[in-house]
Amino acid sequence: MQISWKFACAASLAALLSAAGGASAQDATKLKIATEGAYPPFNNLSADGKLVGFDVDIANALCAQMKVECEIVAQDWDGIIPALQGKKFDAIVASMTITEERKKQVAFTNKYYTTPLALIALKTSELTSPEPDALKGKSVGAQASTTQSIYAEDHYAKAGADVKLYPTQDEAVADLTNGRLDAVVADKFVLVDWMKTTGQDCCKMIGDLKGTESETGIAVRLDDTALRDKLNAAIDAIYKDGTYAKINAKYFDFDIYGAD
Repeated sequence: MQISWKFACAASLAALLSAAGGASAQDATKLKIATEGAYPPFNNLSADGKLVGFDVDIANALCAQMKVECEIVAQDWDGIIPALQGKKFDAIVASMTITEERKKQVAFTNKYYTTPLALIALKTSELTSPEPDALKGKSVGAQASTTQSIYAEDHYAKAGADVKLYPTQDEAVADLTNGRLDAVVADKFVLVDWMKTTGQDCCKMIGDLKGTESETGIAVRLDDTALRDKLNAAIDAIYKDGTYAKINAKYFDFDIYGAD
């Protein structure tokens, strides 16, 4: 009985290892990628409920380059890193700025674009400068848990502004257009796109925020270095073969990759 039991255990272990190996091989051909779905033109939901935008096109191009099947899903921004850590998906392609604080929670690829922050206000506003002192006594909105919210709290709040944080960028600009905010700080490229359409009649660009240019990368779990390396190789490949430039031109009339 003892010999049979050992044999059975060994056989079971071999079967489990074989199954695990098979699962790994299968998983290597599939990726689940999260984006926010509320940050146009980078990621947004279309009228028919499909995820669209620069981030989505980049994710699909990277998957095609790596020859893997991709599923792209929407995830609220506030919970996006915990959901990645909890293995709800494999990577985040959602215009996530690379910061030292986030590096403690996730591993980033190399950049796939570079962006500064900027400040907008209503056209009727007397604001002419984005400097913190100019916002003293004013209300400033930003999306929560972002580099722009950190900037707003570290600079505008300390200069005497009333900083209000929102779950999404859309909610911040909605309060601006409705007169409940004096200004909004956000990714410049998001603001430029918004002011071409919805915001063209109401608002004006006050200016870029000095020293805020930052790189955006794809986030994976800290221990998933193999996937990070594959994504880095794919980013390099789509940039060199012109795929990146075609996606860039679809959304912007200027290069957002940025100089090295």
